[in-house]
Amino acid sequence: MADYKDYYKILGIKKTADQKEIKRAFRKLAAKHHPDRNPDDPKAEEKFKEINEAYMVLSDEEKRKYYDQFGTEGPPPFAAGGNPFGNVDPSNMADMSDFFQTLFGGGFATSGGGFSTGGGGFAGSYGQDPFAGQRAPRRIPITEAHLEIGLREAFAGGNTTININNQRLDVNIPKGVRDGSKLRLKGQAPNGGDLILIIKLKNDPIFTLEGDNIKVKVDVPDYRAVLGGTVRVPTLNGDVEMQLPKATQSGRVLRLKGQGWPRKNGSKGNELAEISIVVPKHIDKKRLELYKKLEELDQKS
Repeated sequence: MADYKDYYKILGIKKTADQKEIKRAFRKLAAKHHPDRNPDDPKAEEKFKEINEAYMVLSDEEKRKYYDQFGTEGPPPFAAGGNPFGNVDPSNMADMSDFFQTLFGGGFATSGGGFSTGGGGFAGSYGQDPFAGQRAPRRIPITEAHLEIGLREAFAGGNTTININNQRLDVNIPKGVRDGSKLRLKGQAPNGGDLILIIKLKNDPIFTLEGDNIKVKVDVPDYRAVLGGTVRVPTLNGDVEMQLPKATQSGRVLRLKGQGWPRKNGSKGNELAEISIVVPKHIDKKRLELYKKLEELDQKS
């Protein structure tokens, strides 16, 4: 028999471990030894395959029972005729160790019908391969999830906490992250693989992002639009003062340079302030008289 493999030792668990403990140990080790996380370690892939093989056996009650009974004794007397659960399809054992193939392969016996490539396993008295389709993966699949954040949160960046399958994760949001951007969290997926967070920017009641520019509407009293002067404009960095030209029309767009979205080169886009002229909701007698005089002046001009 090939060199013995202690699957319990590989996963760092006791022989009395239940399925939750086995799964927990597998996820932790799979994340730690994933080849994508260890590109400079030539042994990472082999270790990763070993962990998968151990989990494949111990997470299956029948294979675990068979391993506990015969794993340390060499091939059982009936190995030449297949183990009690049927021989494993060789195509499902390409990545398995010699130990696994010797123990579960049953010597690839062919009496009773031989190997059938069309049937998915050993035919005849052996029946279908009960372990078909359970081959340990070479790579743990990447898991994707959407993360919705506010426009202002995306602009400022910083740490936030998310909940994935009842697991709390701390995520660092880069400053100026864009809608559709992807954040990779290595080994943080529930299956031990990498978690890809796809950013979704939520609508903001004040600001709108268009390319590198931020758009905002600024309400201006009618008299200020006529006379010009200083108005306060909200930006993602806080309110700033802007000079309004005389006789500014509603709908005019004024540019605030450098108050837009961060770019990769360190610069920023602009803020585009659209002027919206408003009139008083309540007009007292004195104001009404002034408006009438303005009307008279307009009619004379």
